[in-house]
Amino acid sequence: MIGKPATAVLYSLLKDGEKRPFEEIIIDFTSKFPRSVHLQVCSSLVILLEDTPKFLKSTERLVAFALIHHAYSSLQSSTNPYLSLLINTASDEKTEIAERAFILNLLSTKEFLKLSAGDFISKFDPSSHSFPSLDQLLQQYRNKTHPEPFNCYFKNAAIKNVIPDPDVPRGCDINSSEFDIQPGAKPKIGSGDRDELLTGLIQTSSLEGLFPHWTRPCPPRLPVLEGELVWVNPNNTHEPLWDFGMCADTSRGTAVRDLIVKAMKGPLAPSQQEQVLLELTSDPKLVYHCGLNPRKLPELVENNPLIAVEVLIKLMNSPEISEYFTVLVNMDMSLHSMEVVNRLTTAVELPSEFVHMYITNCISSCENIKDKYMQNRLVRLVCVFLQSLIRNKIINVQDLFIEVQAFCIEFSRIREAATLFRLLKTLE
Repeated sequence: MIGKPATAVLYSLLKDGEKRPFEEIIIDFTSKFPRSVHLQVCSSLVILLEDTPKFLKSTERLVAFALIHHAYSSLQSSTNPYLSLLINTASDEKTEIAERAFILNLLSTKEFLKLSAGDFISKFDPSSHSFPSLDQLLQQYRNKTHPEPFNCYFKNAAIKNVIPDPDVPRGCDINSSEFDIQPGAKPKIGSGDRDELLTGLIQTSSLEGLFPHWTRPCPPRLPVLEGELVWVNPNNTHEPLWDFGMCADTSRGTAVRDLIVKAMKGPLAPSQQEQVLLELTSDPKLVYHCGLNPRKLPELVENNPLIAVEVLIKLMNSPEISEYFTVLVNMDMSLHSMEVVNRLTTAVELPSEFVHMYITNCISSCENIKDKYMQNRLVRLVCVFLQSLIRNKIINVQDLFIEVQAFCIEFSRIREAATLFRLLKTLE
């Protein structure tokens, strides 16, 4: 429904069709009716166009079709709610020929909009127009626009809310009859005039219709089986359990996360290291919420090896521990990485494959380095590291005997390598 002032404006636009050009009326329609009310306005116009006896004059009907077409001309055909109305009217043989020709022009060209509705009817020549059938028109329209025209099939299930008055004789001239309009009721013959009848219909009519109620019964509940979990169907015998940890203080976890972030960027102060180690010892589960992942492990190892050792010890039962070992064995060899591995070997039982691979990578790093000073330094570190592993019986030297012996011979000029070689000889 639309308000009374808007109804008066719309009806005045319909009556202007006898003298004013279509394009001027369309401009006034666009300026006076925002897009948000176009559907309501067009719904009222459709009521006046579809019902019999015809409420509108021939010129008013042409203006109504022009406004309906313009309101949704920017939409694709598949989303235009009134495209089917225009196509069906243009192909209906019972419709006046001038009206059919006007709609066909609406769908194809806009040059005639410079004429008024009165001029269009007076200058209309039926012999100059051809009228395709509905199938031909639909096929022609699909070829131009591709999508299927909009068609509301659910609308066919509704009863129209405006029907002819049985008391009005068929063929009665509505323009000369007198009517009495009551708000919210169907106009009937009485006192009044045609303008009041039409404005009343515009105000009180819509395309909603009387639709059937598509009611559905509630689905029945499935029977409870004996094997179902009890908590799915609780009863009075079960008391709810209160989670006392919901309001627990989480500031400790936040402090550890902040310190771990700092530990990956640079060395922590001794007091900060002690705080992290103490918190991890008192609550081992904090290690899963400290923000560390395998990709960030090398940064923690280089900046704070003691914290890295403690974190890896707490993660030994984690399913991600193999990823941490992979990252550790593939990172650049350094004093801190060897310190971490050495401390881990004395604290927990490491996989033998990991230890052997780490030793192999250490030997390979010493052989590939070009700087003699750095090479000598790394060789000393590796030799001391291997001696510690052998004396503590962390590794079975026989598994790596040939590789370690070749390493000692290659760097025999270095005192620590010679010491390691003599240790190997004692184990033969």
